Amino acid sequence: MSKKIIIAGGGTGGHIFPAIAIANALKNKEGDIEILFVGAKGKMEMEKVPQAGYKIEGLDIAGFNRSSLIKNIGLPFKLVKSFLQVRRIFKSFRPDAVIGVGGYSSFPVLRFAQAKGIKTFIHESNSFAGKSNMMLGRKATKVFTGSDGMEKFFPAEKIVVTGNPVRLAIANASVSRAEGVQFFGLQENKKTLLVVGGSLGARTINEAVDKGLDELIAAGLQLIWQTGKPYAETARQRCEGKKGVWANEFITKMEYAYAAADMVVARAGAMTVAELCVAKKPVIFVPYPFAAEDHQTVNAMQLVNKQAALLVKDAEAMQKLVKMTVDLAGNEQQQQELKSNISKLAVTDADSKVADIILEILNGKSI
Repeated sequence: MSKKIIIAGGGTGGHIFPAIAIANALKNKEGDIEILFVGAKGKMEMEKVPQAGYKIEGLDIAGFNRSSLIKNIGLPFKLVKSFLQVRRIFKSFRPDAVIGVGGYSSFPVLRFAQAKGIKTFIHESNSFAGKSNMMLGRKATKVFTGSDGMEKFFPAEKIVVTGNPVRLAIANASVSRAEGVQFFGLQENKKTLLVVGGSLGARTINEAVDKGLDELIAAGLQLIWQTGKPYAETARQRCEGKKGVWANEFITKMEYAYAAADMVVARAGAMTVAELCVAKKPVIFVPYPFAAEDHQTVNAMQLVNKQAALLVKDAEAMQKLVKMTVDLAGNEQQQQELKSNISKLAVTDADSKVADIILEILNGKSI
């Protein structure tokens, strides 16, 4: 009989893309496996998961709003409602296992599965574990982590260090630099800077690049600038009439962007870090300071401490980011050193490792 697996979580590309990578790996290993995603209504996963060819059910759930306590009034009702929705989903789908990838929609799904004695697996991509994953980790069958040293968050005997699953299009990319540059309508003989703030954009990075755009162009750089939705119109107006700048709210084919890039400025979400290791690019990280437990800084420092990346604090980005970028562009030796060190940290088979272990456990083999 074919196995049935629920994959729960989402909210950002950093949770959704690895979840889809794991789903694809499971399908590749056992073609008749049935996979159902569960996410939060109104979030990115409701669009991205169907695009990848999978079914998804949405829960009426929201996370705790740190900036406005008044907005949390409806939280208990939403949580109760989401548990009732989870119960209905489980009754009709009858999963053999549940995989949680982070994001607040994963909590009620895994909590319900654990109460029913169904095997649960967690993938924690960050170097600092999220609170709900820590709570769920105690009863999880296995906890897959993107990095080592996670024993302070999870029972040591449950941890398997797999690395972070990178989108197949990036892990197996064979796009040449010439093809990448051409895709964005740029020139082959100029250094290309890729600016990405994550799937939802990054205000500080956008404002720093906006302010220093003429300086970057004067330094001989051309830009691929992913702005995110909120800043897209401002960036479009700023770039009007300027040659050598491609600006848009979202990059659909990241493998072309990485191929074109000689240097990258980025947030330090776990998936961005994993992808940049695979793409082997010199990078300046500007970690998002309000991420839970400041985990983006922890993610970035893992590379900075190995001389595999540079870091600018969010609070200092307006003053320092453009100057540091221009300095790096003029320092070939530093670029080569960063490239060489970051490439040693690349993991391309994390999704396959996760899928293998889940299937071995479901097939009754002890791990």
